[in-house]
Amino acid sequence: MLGSARERAAWDGGKRVLLAAPRGYCAGVDRAVIAVEKALDLYGAPVYVRKEIVHNKHVVRTLQERGAIFVDETDAVPEGEHLVFSAHGVSPAVRAAAEARSLQTIDATCPLVTKVHKEAVRFAKQDAEILLIGHTGHEEVEGTAGEAPDHITVVDNPDVADTIVVKDPDNLVWLSQTTLSVDETMETVRRLRQRFPNLQDPPSDDICYATSNRQVAIKKIAPEADLVVVVGSANSSNSVRLVEVALDAGARSAHRVDTAHEIQDEWFEGVTTVGVTSGASVPEILVDEVLAQLAARGYGQVEEVTTAQEDLTFSLPSDLRRDLKSGLTPGARRSLPVTPV
Repeated sequence: MLGSARERAAWDGGKRVLLAAPRGYCAGVDRAVIAVEKALDLYGAPVYVRKEIVHNKHVVRTLQERGAIFVDETDAVPEGEHLVFSAHGVSPAVRAAAEARSLQTIDATCPLVTKVHKEAVRFAKQDAEILLIGHTGHEEVEGTAGEAPDHITVVDNPDVADTIVVKDPDNLVWLSQTTLSVDETMETVRRLRQRFPNLQDPPSDDICYATSNRQVAIKKIAPEADLVVVVGSANSSNSVRLVEVALDAGARSAHRVDTAHEIQDEWFEGVTTVGVTSGASVPEILVDEVLAQLAARGYGQVEEVTTAQEDLTFSLPSDLRRDLKSGLTPGARRSLPVTPV
């Protein structure tokens, strides 16, 4: 039984690791990374990617080594080249800018993010005011807000919910970024509803299954962990949230690392049980390296704690699937559409 893990470890004198499952790559991240890899195989380097394909330094560096070029905006891409939209999604304005440069786009937006985009468009058509719970400046929030900028107000956190001003409290709906803390999002909604009782819920949960599952898993482990190590990059919202969730759930300490090299000696004083998890954009090789580092420190007993099974997969972006099926010669450039004169 997990509840006695720390006691068991102390009793037998062993140091142990509680390894969260699920952890690491979600279906949307897997799809996006494979899309860039397949595009490089099919079209040859360079293939351009707007922003980071997913928020993980190791993944970005690995793709750069294969010939991917990451850019901030479409105007940095030569006309006619291939451009991949990241898993976080883009606004209609970005799509229009890419079209104006005759870029051959591959849309690797996570389908669960696309779902939120469609909800925003639908509610805007109903002239509803949309409160988008999410972090200002995050690429996903910018993309969703860009679908209906005149109807969307971003709510950064529960405290903002106490001060937000709306036009019509009787025609109001909330949506959310997919990678937030479930508990903090629900607290934001609770405080919004206190002020606006007629606030409508989205038709289905916007926080993605993978974000939720990883938070549930670390909540299970955290009360028994003297230390939690979360593998993930600093700009990965869901990874940062895992640290917060671990501490809120009872972990004595919690730290985020990009790689095992960032683990600090001072974290281990008095530590018997270490919890380990990783964000949804983290490849398993980085977790393996952390486990090896922990084993070298004497934490060789690994107990996997499973709270859910994940088997969801997403098909590759449609334009990429079409070219893969067409027999396009590797390294060839897709023919640009001919504009009638």
